[in-house]
Amino acid sequence: MTPQPLVEVRGLRHRYDDGTLALDGVDFLLFPGETVALFGPNGSGKTTFAHHLNGLLSGEGFVSVCGRSLEKKNLVEIRRKVGLVFQDSDEQLFMSTVLEDVAFGPLNLGRTPDEAAPEALRALEQVGMQHAAGKAPYHLSAGEKKRVALAGVLAMNPEILILDEPTTSLDPPAGRSLVALLRNLPQSKILITHDAAFARALATRAVFFERGRVIADGPVAEIVERFHWYPSASNATECLRR
Repeated sequence: MTPQPLVEVRGLRHRYDDGTLALDGVDFLLFPGETVALFGPNGSGKTTFAHHLNGLLSGEGFVSVCGRSLEKKNLVEIRRKVGLVFQDSDEQLFMSTVLEDVAFGPLNLGRTPDEAAPEALRALEQVGMQHAAGKAPYHLSAGEKKRVALAGVLAMNPEILILDEPTTSLDPPAGRSLVALLRNLPQSKILITHDAAFARALATRAVFFERGRVIADGPVAEIVERFHWYPSASNATECLRR
């Protein structure tokens, strides 16, 4: 028996205020336990699509997340279910200390400071960054910032993780470390990436975006071969060599 999808998208369209048609009838399913890579050239609609899955953007069509349709009355619950890690970690790290950054989400969910702090520490421990709780985020390396940004999302106990170009600015050791971390997280995942090796290491399925449409959906290796999706400078190329 086929499980119910965690994410169901049908006929999603989005046009920006300047008239740009960013999504032109996207259909997509994400099932429990899946990790799916989103491939495609810059400007093909991948990030715009991801921003619809937690209500940062809204368009025409049908979007359901964890059994809830994407509408105003469900936004708070959907945003708790879907954790989005931005490409630039500095967009998510803005407090004085790492612990304050990670506790920000639980506080917004209504936790008291006494409740939020232990939840934040547990999330930091999950990503191996508990030792940095008292540090200022700007003192961290790119890989450490990525882990702390992920901890901020994990502190809200999401069912789905969306990571936008997670290997950007990471050297190969940091890329391998991120792969190992993500493999051990139980959530279903959507990886927006140009990094074929990173996708091969984590995902079993890939979809390919082009001009706001999904033009292919299948096993990662098949999509990589079909579209010759070999980035010239992969940050995580060594992920599969270990």
